[in-house]
Amino acid sequence: MADAPTRPAKKTITPGAWQEARALVYAHRGRLGLGLALLLVNRLAGLVLPSSSKWVIDRVINQHHPELLLPLALAAGGATVVQAITGFGLSQILGVAAQRAITDMRRTVQAYVLRLPISYFDSTKSGILISRIMNDAEGIRNLVGTGLVQLVGGLVTAALALGVLFYLNWRLTLIAILILACFGGGMAYAFTRLRPLFRDRAKLNAEVTGRLGETLGGIRIVKAYRAERSERLVFTRGANTLFRNIATTMTGISAVGAFATIIIGAIGILMILEGGHAILSGAMTLGDFFMYGVFIGLVALPLASIGTQITEAFAGLDRIREIRRLVTEDAEDGARTPLAEVAGDVAFENVSFEYVPGAEVLKHVSFHAATGSTTALVGSSGAGKSTLINLVLTFNRPKSGRIFVDGRDLATLRLADYRRQLGVVLQDNFLFDGTIAENIAFARPHATRDDIEEAARIAHCDEFVRRFEKGYDTVVGERGVKLSGGERQRVSIARAILADPRILILDEATSSLDSESEAAIQDGLRTLRRGRTTFVIAHRLSTIRSADQILVMEGGEIVERGTHAGLLAKHGRYRQLYDKQYRFEQDLFVNPGEDFTPEPEAPVTAPPLTPPARL
Repeated sequence: MADAPTRPAKKTITPGAWQEARALVYAHRGRLGLGLALLLVNRLAGLVLPSSSKWVIDRVINQHHPELLLPLALAAGGATVVQAITGFGLSQILGVAAQRAITDMRRTVQAYVLRLPISYFDSTKSGILISRIMNDAEGIRNLVGTGLVQLVGGLVTAALALGVLFYLNWRLTLIAILILACFGGGMAYAFTRLRPLFRDRAKLNAEVTGRLGETLGGIRIVKAYRAERSERLVFTRGANTLFRNIATTMTGISAVGAFATIIIGAIGILMILEGGHAILSGAMTLGDFFMYGVFIGLVALPLASIGTQITEAFAGLDRIREIRRLVTEDAEDGARTPLAEVAGDVAFENVSFEYVPGAEVLKHVSFHAATGSTTALVGSSGAGKSTLINLVLTFNRPKSGRIFVDGRDLATLRLADYRRQLGVVLQDNFLFDGTIAENIAFARPHATRDDIEEAARIAHCDEFVRRFEKGYDTVVGERGVKLSGGERQRVSIARAILADPRILILDEATSSLDSESEAAIQDGLRTLRRGRTTFVIAHRLSTIRSADQILVMEGGEIVERGTHAGLLAKHGRYRQLYDKQYRFEQDLFVNPGEDFTPEPEAPVTAPPLTPPARL
């Protein structure tokens, strides 16, 4: 068991990683082919200068042919110009190809991540996902950029150089090949050891980044509870773990470099011994010996850096492959029934659900919400109200039982078509870092300004928008931080109004409003609910009393159902919750002039200062 943590280091490249690599290369085959052609010209031009050294030593110096100096210089100069031009073109072509590949990969992974089920996002930090999308794709630069082409070019150059080396001294070359074979085996071993380290580095970097994002996003809570020191310690532990990984990786890379130095030194020693004897015996000239040294370097030196680049590229592909192996929530949409329109008739038939196996959150829930009706969900915290709403939103799927929409099983309907019919105002009023108008138009990006402002007027957004200098073009900041909680909630309501849904979800849609603000937008909510099937999680009488049916939930079950007046008359669980919540607020929320006479109230057994339970 003690060896378990080291086992990942023995992994080989998965078939999926090879498949991803082939797909990338094929997608960018045009630029890669052009880059390879330029590289071959570049490498051939690069052979001219070391080759000319033999002629300078043997013909010009030793045999006294000064007339060859100018042709040799012109040839070397021309080859250098060709090498410079092709090198510049190579960097431009492959650089653009690499960045295009990285951009395409990021787009593909981001689109795939957005299709994953809500449960994945609930269990994964957003910072980790950001790192997976942005950083993991960086490694493929070495595959579709310079890495792969240099590897192929290096192999071609090595083949040409080996031919020259055999011509110059075949015995010396055979021994050098054996030494280089040992180097290749060492590189293969290093490849299998370093690749998991690169993968772990990306994972650790994502975790540290994710925690840092949480800290900065919750900076108000951090400062309010004086938690700067604890957050600093958490970040320090993560950063130190990342450092240890980087240090280990650098040690591995340095070991590869040291091994390469030993190999080159061994070849150098071999050249001194064997080459010296060959020169003394007349088998090689001094120019041959000098040229041999240059060409053997062309074979050995590029291999170490290329191997590291390819290793890093495959590590990134592995992590991307992990994401793309996950099953998306719309994976079966192709086999599901298209949905053009929805009337809004919703029915639960013996539905159960659990987040953790063996711990049911909903237990055999059945009810019917007719088209255009309003269903209110009440109950204590943890009763299952939000879980039921998540099932309506298809964020989760039932463990057992069925949900019907207009008489059709929701599991058989195309997910994207169904969600087009939904509108939500959730308890967490999330706004994007854009303008007020952009946030209202989120569900309908092409809505006209008149439509946006009309929706905002119904939601009473115009009351506070007029105070801003830029009006609807005011930027709200990250998560709408520049607006108050009530203002963010009104923008969310306006967004739902503009979406014009058939099924509407209001999850405590007025929880961030004071009594005056709530009264101001009740007309907007009534307008929004009119003709739509609405599900409401709320604890205020003004929203619940007008519901067509109220479902009282406890422990994942519906324990009572009926209208407000009918449930009060039962003196059951709903009446208990009502008495605790509204005994001292009744006059505040009953509309003046409305004929409302409550049933005689049961004695309140809770102490007067006990905080009210939320419905």
